Amino acid sequence: MAHEHKLAIFRGTLKFKSNITKIWGILIILSIVTAIEVVLGIIKPEILTETTFIRMKLLNWIFILLTIFKAYYITWDFMHMRDEVKGLRRAVVWTAVFLICYLVFILLTEGDYIFDVYNTGFQSWDF
Repeated sequence: MAHEHKLAIFRGTLKFKSNITKIWGILIILSIVTAIEVVLGIIKPEILTETTFIRMKLLNWIFILLTIFKAYYITWDFMHMRDEVKGLRRAVVWTAVFLICYLVFILLTEGDYIFDVYNTGFQSWDF
C-alpha cells in the first residue's frame, strides 16, 4: 500500500524507513538537479553552447533530460508510484515520459522549420 513504510536493512537488522527520511532524500536529490540546472544556466560553458546534436545545442539537451528526470522522480515519489503494482507504474510513468519526449520532438521539429522559414525566407518542399 502507498501509506506503508518501506523496509530497509541496516547491519543485518530490519528497520522501517520513516517518511521524514524519504522526504529529506527527495529534497536533496531534486535540489542537486535544480542546482546543476541553475549553475549551467548561469555559466553556459562554451563547449556545451557551441556543440550541436540533432540541430540543437548540447546545453539545451542537458536541460531537457534533467527536466524529464525531475518529472519522472516527482511522479515516482510524490504520486507514490514506487509502492504500486509494476503494471500501473509502467502505464503511468512510461506513458508520461513517452508523451513528454514526443512533445519535445514535435516542438523542436516545428520550431526548427519556423526558424528556417524566418531565417531564409520562403521554403519549398520537394516531394
